Amino acid sequence: MKGTIAIVGCGLMGRGLAAVFALANHGVRVYDAFAEALWSAPEKIGQEMGHFVKSGLIEAGLAQGALHRISPQAELSKAVAGADLVIECAPEKMELKQGLFKELDALCPGDVILASNTSVMSVTEIGALAAKKDRILGTHFWNPPLLIPLVEVVQTVHTAPEVIEKTMAVINGAGKKPIRVKKDVPGFVGNRMQHALWREAFHILDEGIADAATIDEAIRHGFGLRLPKLGPMENADMIGLDLALDIHEYILKFLCDDKKPSRRLQELVKKGHLGFKTNGQGFQTWSESDMDKSKVGLIDYLVNVIISKNK
Repeated sequence: MKGTIAIVGCGLMGRGLAAVFALANHGVRVYDAFAEALWSAPEKIGQEMGHFVKSGLIEAGLAQGALHRISPQAELSKAVAGADLVIECAPEKMELKQGLFKELDALCPGDVILASNTSVMSVTEIGALAAKKDRILGTHFWNPPLLIPLVEVVQTVHTAPEVIEKTMAVINGAGKKPIRVKKDVPGFVGNRMQHALWREAFHILDEGIADAATIDEAIRHGFGLRLPKLGPMENADMIGLDLALDIHEYILKFLCDDKKPSRRLQELVKKGHLGFKTNGQGFQTWSESDMDKSKVGLIDYLVNVIISKNK
């Protein structure tokens, strides 16, 4: 068996990370301050992996073996004892994360790597109360972590180079695609680009240029189709940087550069219309069957992509 991984937090992402590393033959210890979340984690992980067994993505025997390698621990000190890597998957609350890292720093020997799965927060700020800052970094897995290969490995100004290399090796060994983020900036790489797109999409809605469904169709049936194969940097080189410059010299002044969230987004949240979590009232109106179709459709799509790549 490979080294031991400790996961702090048994929410959706924590459970997903536990499954990822257990399937990669690591011993995994999980901890959550809430007893219900902790003790229900193995059953939920089993159910979540069961969906992928049915789809043919994971063999039943491998899933069962992985579950046996996941051990819930009621005390944080026992969860991290002997771990080589500790990954925090707590809620996105800065004070909570800072307190956890201060405690983890005191509990774990100096050679244990401490990572945060935050998706947007400053890893430097998260580790501010820890004494040994050179072993702290970010490891941003994407949801659902069993299906999305990307992991952003975020270095702070304090992170030792060998900590980055060791972490990337562990993540690569778990079958994921780690990328190195050289500067600890809010949103890292992926979410900065994703939310730049969202800002422009919401702005198009605010300005009445197109409705919500049409905006999504423009992406699904247009440039979104080629994004998995052709990223923006390669695309720019392909069409010619002179053309890219000409386009940007004209269009950038017309794009949204607001520093505040979209007017429509603020109005909907104020009314309590939050999307799927409020009976489908959001930018669009969704029935129960529509919401189920959207969720299941995404998982089926991702599973089919991965199976196709593995053939």
